Amino acid sequence: MEQVRAVRRQHVTIAGNIGVGKSTLVSILAEDFGWQPYYELVAEHPYLDDYYADRERWGFHSQIWFLSQRYEQHQEIADTPVSVCQDRSIYEDYEVFVKGLLEQGIFSHRDFRTYRRLFQALVRGIHPPTLMVYLQASVPTLLQRINGRSRAYERSIPAAYLEHLNCRYDEWLRRFELCPVLTIETDTLDFAHDVQARREIVELIGQHTGMRGIVQERFI
Repeated sequence: MEQVRAVRRQHVTIAGNIGVGKSTLVSILAEDFGWQPYYELVAEHPYLDDYYADRERWGFHSQIWFLSQRYEQHQEIADTPVSVCQDRSIYEDYEVFVKGLLEQGIFSHRDFRTYRRLFQALVRGIHPPTLMVYLQASVPTLLQRINGRSRAYERSIPAAYLEHLNCRYDEWLRRFELCPVLTIETDTLDFAHDVQARREIVELIGQHTGMRGIVQERFI
């Protein structure tokens, strides 16, 4: 317990494309490190089914809901005295999904300017994470993982959309400077099912967060 108290409070955000394993990793870190998990509230999203059926019609509604939910979550994290791990951040929504929707013509320039104005006002009142963990995966891996979980609305996601998001992630994180970024390639790292892969990814994150000794005790 003394070792846990000595570690600086962490706010670790897990970033990555749809199906890459973000929520799974949040659960693993919460269990192994004792961190407070914060998940993306997908099940509560009132526009998500409509969005995947008609992205042009519901894209703005969907992203505004995510923005409000994410801001509330960041505010709650700021009031949490213990270390936390978070499934996506408010920055990711804007830099990857909203800018991606604009590039694809799904967001109008008017809707983008409205969203950006609100986003910029909100982020002035939040603290960035202490570490961003970016989970990378190729489109075939993402499609395989998406097809392996029970989210019917995701089955219609085209490969081209996932590829576009991968490009947006790479472009965004090359210039992200609000906190350190740890990039982990997951095509051959199935930490959801492989115990050795789980240990590997937990040890790697432990090295970057001061939790290394606790990781070693956890796997003895």
